Amino acid sequence: MVARAGIVVTGTEVLTGRVADRNGPWLAEELRRRGVDVGQVVVVGDRPDDLRSALGLLLERHDLVLTTGGLGPTADDLTAEVVAEVQGRTPRLVPELETEIAAIVERLSAGRGWRRDPAATAAGVRKQAMVPEGASVLAPVGTAPGLVVPPASGTGAPVVVLPGPPSELQGMWDDALADPAVQQALAGREELRQATIRLWGTPESELAATLREHEDELAGLEVTTCLRQGELEVVSRYAPAAAPAQQALLAALRADFADTLFSPGGETVDELVAADLLDRGWTVATGESCTAGLLAGRLADRPGSSAYLLGGLVTYADAAKRSLLGVPAELLESVGAVSAEVARAMADGARAALGTDVGVGITGVAGPGGGTPEKPVGLVHLCVTTADRVLPVEVRLGGDRAAVRERTVVVALHLLRELLTAS
Repeated sequence: MVARAGIVVTGTEVLTGRVADRNGPWLAEELRRRGVDVGQVVVVGDRPDDLRSALGLLLERHDLVLTTGGLGPTADDLTAEVVAEVQGRTPRLVPELETEIAAIVERLSAGRGWRRDPAATAAGVRKQAMVPEGASVLAPVGTAPGLVVPPASGTGAPVVVLPGPPSELQGMWDDALADPAVQQALAGREELRQATIRLWGTPESELAATLREHEDELAGLEVTTCLRQGELEVVSRYAPAAAPAQQALLAALRADFADTLFSPGGETVDELVAADLLDRGWTVATGESCTAGLLAGRLADRPGSSAYLLGGLVTYADAAKRSLLGVPAELLESVGAVSAEVARAMADGARAALGTDVGVGITGVAGPGGGTPEKPVGLVHLCVTTADRVLPVEVRLGGDRAAVRERTVVVALHLLRELLTAS
């Protein structure tokens, strides 16, 4: 049987969308990498009854439950207290932990110039040093310690209580995994594997038809699909015994989508483009109008990108296209800035300006205004060039301004990938 875990993310600010949940997805992926199936991620506000309800539901169905947030010194930080109650444990003050937290608070206050009320600070420190009897303490990375709280009854799932700030949570993650109660909860469970296959430009309906056709061969696979910015991601999860079914899935996708299956091993287009540029020892420069540097920023997101990305030029105005990229004024006047010809001139201009092997040009109408019947909102021209190759593409994208710009960057990365793969 595969080990299953549930996650409770606490915080009214997360529940209402004022703060994005970074912890739930991070924990789910970390657990998945260790072969643990995450059954549910539940977000609750800072209300004890909702937290009790969520914990009760998850503890019934999972081998391990994790909480994030609610470990601070304020009145609404109630996670440790509620977990102790649910697990049948009585909180007790741990003097050594109180001393340790007090020293951390003193150090942080001195370094940041905080003004503190001594009585309020002492009460907050004392609150954070209350530990359920029988629980393990995970050393604080910030001011809040984590906890591993087994059930007092001796049977059932332990609860791992982690802080809300992602850096603190991630900083104590290895200690949480090494805790004996966590190890026992996950011991002897069957491994859970996950594989990802990525396609570019394949409609979901065609993929669905292939999956139906090969349904008998895919027994034992839990297959999910996700269409994201034009990429179709096929994720399968399976026990080791179903490995032949995973190979059958890959073979079926290779057979039916040879032209669009770009990542049989799950690598992202960013990873593939970076690897191809590094393998060839090539460099790239961008000339961007409607994306205004988003492509250069995406290329720069990867560590070591300075080996292949020399720079990017944001040329929103026609004058910038002329002066920075050398786009001829007569070309702009005759065909307009949003055109295949100008996209190529921008790519060549970026390549020449920075002395790179590859240039990328992007020009389009991101909206919501500025479109015409001939050149509507969502029309984008892209071009990738080398000294001897030209690869242009025209796309018409839907959505708002941000969606058009983000999708354009993905198209540009795939155009780069196509050129590098064929060169």
